[in-house]
Amino acid sequence: MAIQRKPKAAAQAEFIQGAPDAAADGGTYNKGLAKGNKRQITITIAPDLLRRVDETAARTGQARAAIISMAIYHALEGNVFQ
Repeated sequence: MAIQRKPKAAAQAEFIQGAPDAAADGGTYNKGLAKGNKRQITITIAPDLLRRVDETAARTGQARAAIISMAIYHALEGNVFQ
C-alpha cells in the first residue's frame, strides 16, 4: 500500500458532501446558535404551558428541551398545522 498525500480541504469537503447521508443543503442551516449537531433558540412560552412541560419532563425523566423537541416533532409529523 502506497503512502498518499493528505487531500486538500476542498477535496475533503466535496467527498463528504457526496456521501449518501449528507444533508441536501450541506447541513448549513444557520438559524440559532450552534450547539454540537443541534441549534439553540430562544422562545417565549406561557407560564401555565411551561409548568405542564416541566411536570411532563419530571414525570418521564426527560429534559425540558427533549419534551419540547418531541412535541414539535410530533406536531409537524402528524400534520397538525395543515
